[in-house]
Amino acid sequence: MAVRFSTGLRNKMLGSEDFDTAFTNSVIRIYSGAQPANADAAVSGTLLLEVTVAGGAFSHGSPTNGLNFDAPVAGVISKAAAEAWQGTGLAAGTAGWARLSGNPLDDGTSSTTLARMDMAVAKTGADLNLSNTSVAVGAPQTIDVFTLTMPAQ
Repeated sequence: MAVRFSTGLRNKMLGSEDFDTAFTNSVIRIYSGAQPANADAAVSGTLLLEVTVAGGAFSHGSPTNGLNFDAPVAGVISKAAAEAWQGTGLAAGTAGWARLSGNPLDDGTSSTTLARMDMAVAKTGADLNLSNTSVAVGAPQTIDVFTLTMPAQ
């Protein structure tokens, strides 16, 4: 279980782009199975759920239904309070990991240039906690809380 930043995200954050900008109008895709070794790797498992604003249709590069973040406070960035982050089950299975992506070119293949953040998924004690990790086709899922803390040390 670990939050994993892609090489592309780390390079952007150390260069001219911040986390919020890298993930403006982004999407979270939740997959079954084990989390890849790093966020540069191709996706693994079955795509179970795509989380967007209000569960609406998502198109990379378009602001429509893309996820956003509020301004960071004290080293913590959170999901935009005004947005309802939701998705509807695309396939049946148990959620194991998720990828946050904001790049329209991200097709899930291996990349060292795209901004991505991978995270473990569980009911409790994971990077992304869901009230129910069993995803059913057509069943709604909501992410009520999403925060990322940059440690001071």
